[in-house]
Amino acid sequence: MDQATSSATAHKGVQELDQVVIRFAGDSGDGMQLTGDQFTRTTALMGNDIATFPDFPAEIRAPAGTLPGVSAFQLRFSSFDIHTPGDAPDVLVAMNPAALKVHIKELKKDGILLLNTGSFGALDLKKAKYDADPRSDGSLDGWRVIEVDLEARTKEALANSPLDARAKGRCKNMYALGILYWMFHRDMEPTMKAIAKKFAKKPDIVDANLTAMKAGHAYAETTEVFQTAYEVAPAPMRAGTYRNIMGNQALCLGLVAASKKAGLQIFLGSYPITPASDILHQLSGYKHHGVITFQAEDEIAAVASAIGASYAGCLGVTSTSGPGLALKAEALGLAVMAELPLVVLNVQRAGPSTGMPTKTQQADLLQAMYGRNGESPCVVLAASTPSDAFETAFEAVRIAVTHMVPVVVLSDGYVANGSEPWLLPDVDALPAIDVKFAPEGKPDEKFLPYQRNPKTLARPWAKPGTKGLQHRIGGLEKQDVTGNISYDPANHQHMIDTRAAKVAKVADDLPPLQPIGAMTGDVLVIGWGSTRGAITAATLRLQKAGHAISCVFLRHLNPLPNDLLALMRGFSKVALPELNCGQLAMMLRARYLVDVQSISQVNGQPFKSQELEDRLLAVLKDTKGEAKQ
Repeated sequence: MDQATSSATAHKGVQELDQVVIRFAGDSGDGMQLTGDQFTRTTALMGNDIATFPDFPAEIRAPAGTLPGVSAFQLRFSSFDIHTPGDAPDVLVAMNPAALKVHIKELKKDGILLLNTGSFGALDLKKAKYDADPRSDGSLDGWRVIEVDLEARTKEALANSPLDARAKGRCKNMYALGILYWMFHRDMEPTMKAIAKKFAKKPDIVDANLTAMKAGHAYAETTEVFQTAYEVAPAPMRAGTYRNIMGNQALCLGLVAASKKAGLQIFLGSYPITPASDILHQLSGYKHHGVITFQAEDEIAAVASAIGASYAGCLGVTSTSGPGLALKAEALGLAVMAELPLVVLNVQRAGPSTGMPTKTQQADLLQAMYGRNGESPCVVLAASTPSDAFETAFEAVRIAVTHMVPVVVLSDGYVANGSEPWLLPDVDALPAIDVKFAPEGKPDEKFLPYQRNPKTLARPWAKPGTKGLQHRIGGLEKQDVTGNISYDPANHQHMIDTRAAKVAKVADDLPPLQPIGAMTGDVLVIGWGSTRGAITAATLRLQKAGHAISCVFLRHLNPLPNDLLALMRGFSKVALPELNCGQLAMMLRARYLVDVQSISQVNGQPFKSQELEDRLLAVLKDTKGEAKQ
C-alpha cells in the first residue's frame, strides 16, 4: 500500500469486498481500452484473479458522442477463483451521455456511477438521443451517482503543461483512472512505468498523463464526495510466475512453443482481418525465434503461401476470421488432398458476411467442419479461455505434424480480446513433438509418398530437394501408396475413407473427459469455446444449490472424444449452450441420436452466467417433471 492510500484510510472508511466488476465506457477516442488495460495490469500484479471483456464499437469511425461510437472495457477482479468478467458492473465510469445511455441499464442497483459532467452539454445530450438531462429528471435514481467534471479537473491539473488544449483533454481518462485507483487501493507505480515506456520519446505526454492520474488520486482522497474506499484481497493461486494474457497473444506463444518442441520454423501467411489481426502483429515480433511472417495481398494467397511453406518443411500457419475462412476453403481442400500439416487460426466474429466485426459469435463451426467441396475432413479444435488458447495452439501443431492433416483452431472475439492471469508453463515439461522427415531414398528403391504409418495413417513428410524423394503433389486424386494420379473409382473410395479414418484416429490419443461434477446425474451441460466461463459459473452455483448437474468442455470437435457418448448416456438430459443457432447440438444429435437441448444466443455478446443459470434451471425442472410422470 502506497503512502497516499495509507493516508486515505486514516480518515475515510475502508470496506472489504471479495469481488468488484468495473466497466469503463466512452468514445473510442476517450482511451477506455487503455484505461481498462492499465487497471487490469495493476490488479494482476496485486494478486487478484481477473477476467476482462473489451467491447469495441462495430463502426470504425462513428461520430464522436453518438451511440454507435461507444467503446467499453469491463474488468472483474476478486479474492477467489472466477470464470467470467461478470454479468453486471458494480461501478460504471461513463465519459459522456452516449456511454451512459448504452450501459446504465446493466449497472447494478445501488451501484456506483462515475459521470464525466464535462461532456453533458446540450449537443452531447442530443447526440445520445436524450430528450432531457438524465441527471435531473430522476432517471438515475437508485444508483450512487458521483459527478466529476473530468474535463475541467484535468485542464486544471495540467495548467502548466506545454501540451495544447486538445492533447490535455485526452488525459481525462488518466484522471478517472487515478480516482478508481484510490477507490480500490490500487498501486499507481505499474501504470507510471507503463506510461513512461509507452511514450518514452514524448516526455511531455508522459508528464501530462502521470500528472492527471496523480491529480485524480488526490481528488478522490481529499474530496468529501468519496466517503468509502474498497479493498479486495489477493486470490489464492498456485505457486509460480504469472502474467496477464489475452487470447490472441496466447495463440502466438503456443505456436512458438510448439515450433521449438518440434524443431520447425513457423511461417505465417496472413491477411489482416478483425479480430485476428493481432496474431500477425505479434508473430511478426518473433523473428529472433525464427518466425517468418508474410502479409499477403488477400486471404487466398495467405493460405496458399502457408501450404507452400508446409510443403517445404516449415510449420505453415494462416490466421483469419469467418469471411476469410470462406475464401480459404478451396486451398484447405488442397491441403487435405496433399496431406500436408497446416494450422488455421479462425478468430470468429458475428456474421453473416462482414456482419459485426468487433462482436463475438461461435457460428463458424459448421463451416470449419464441412465448408469445403468434396469429402475433405479437417481436425477442428476450440480454445475456451485466453490461457487455454496457448494449450490449444500447441495441441494443433502436435496433431498437424503427427497426423499430416490441416487443423482448424476456433477462437472468437471474446477469447481473443479478453484476458486473465496465466501461470507460465515449465517449458521443459511441455510434451515432445516428434517430427521425422522422410530420409534420402536408396538408389534401388522407389519413394512411395502415400505409404502410411500404420498407427496414424500419416504419409511421409518429404522435403523438396531431398535426394531420391521425387513425387507428385497437387489437388488431383492420388493413387494410394504410389501417389500417381488416379481416376479409378475403387481407389477414390479407398482414399476418401482413408483420409476420414486418419482424422478419426486423432481421437485415440485424447485423454478421458473430466466433467465438473459427477459422471452421472440429471443434466449434463456440454460447452465448447468461449462459453466455458459462463457455463462453469452457472453450473457451480446450481451444484451448490443441490442440483445433480455437471458440465464438460470439448476442445476437440473433430474428431469428438471417444468417451463422449458414454458420458452423455449417464444423464437424463444434455444441454448445450452456444453462441450460434445450435450447430454442435445438431451435430451431436445426428451422430449419437441423443436429444441434445440447444441453448442458443446470437446477439454478438457472450452469455451472462445468471441468464444461463436460469435457462439451465428450466432444463432441470423439466427433467424432474418428466421423472415424476
